[in-house]
Amino acid sequence: MIPVTKPYLPPIEKYQKYVEGIYQRQWLTNNGPLVNEFELQLKDYLEQNHLLYVSNGTIALQIAIKALKLKGEIITTPFSYVATTSSIVWEGCTPVYVDIDEGTLNIDPKKIEDAITGKTSAILATHCFGNACDIDAIDGIAKKHNLKVIYDAAHCFGTQYKGKSIFGYGDISTCSLHATKLMHSIEGGLVVTKDPDLLKRMAYMRNFGHDGPEKFNGVGINAKNSEFHAAMGLAVLDDIKVILERRREQSKYYDEKLSNLEVKYQKIQEQCDFNFAYYPIVFKSEEICLATKKGLEINEIFPRRYFYPSLSKLEYVGTQSVASSNSISKRILCLPVFHTLSKEEQDMVCRILLRIQNN
Repeated sequence: MIPVTKPYLPPIEKYQKYVEGIYQRQWLTNNGPLVNEFELQLKDYLEQNHLLYVSNGTIALQIAIKALKLKGEIITTPFSYVATTSSIVWEGCTPVYVDIDEGTLNIDPKKIEDAITGKTSAILATHCFGNACDIDAIDGIAKKHNLKVIYDAAHCFGTQYKGKSIFGYGDISTCSLHATKLMHSIEGGLVVTKDPDLLKRMAYMRNFGHDGPEKFNGVGINAKNSEFHAAMGLAVLDDIKVILERRREQSKYYDEKLSNLEVKYQKIQEQCDFNFAYYPIVFKSEEICLATKKGLEINEIFPRRYFYPSLSKLEYVGTQSVASSNSISKRILCLPVFHTLSKEEQDMVCRILLRIQNN
């Protein structure tokens, strides 16, 4: 069986060494030494001064919305994982969808201003599959209309834009460190900001609002992460250069082997140093996409329809017109990519794809 992804697992001895220290200290959670070490190493690797390690990428989005005190309408993309929209609704705001660019698969900045109303407080844009949004255009619109910007960078570990980490843009950027991501801590997430005061506010929020054992600074939740998760994060981060290079190699190999496949590929944003976290392909029709998916699954190969359905189809958001997102979501498949995927397995995927096309 070839799944769409498998988590990268570092050498077990490396993880065990961290776990032995946890057992010796008996400090399992509540901002322990490994959590602090993980944050420091992430800051160093990403060249960011202000970030927090939290329990998951969804909580990261929720904290970002709360910390920026957003109300009313938030402009966002309909082509993303459901957490992008559900976090907006969970925090009492209204998602307003702006359609995507069918090349980049990101929110189309040319359509954003038409969606701005007197109730708009922010733009929450996803860097889809690790591909940078048109950051300059989005930030320009936000400044013009006095809007906050959150970038859902869940897929983006290792991606750079204009020579620096993509997490350095917007008022807040968030990241997922879920086991499906190329950089993971089993479960986990990040909030990243350039504003130290904003980071301080989010730090209180992460830990129930605690400002000492008997004092509270505003409303908070439990968004902390454990020492065991941080241990996995440290062990994986130690191998991140190898992981990223492996993804690049696998993507280029698919490019070579599938050069005759009649599909469209995601257009990578200019000045974006892409992380090759996913390998999406877009078919001419939903019928061809579904037939291809079925043909692969018969052979124990399991791609995923990331992201189907379009979030505009969610029952709790109301009807909104986003033709491109609806169309792409019906026609897209993400092919298997993970660290231990072999060339022989990639060859099998490619042979079956081409055979289905030629039948």
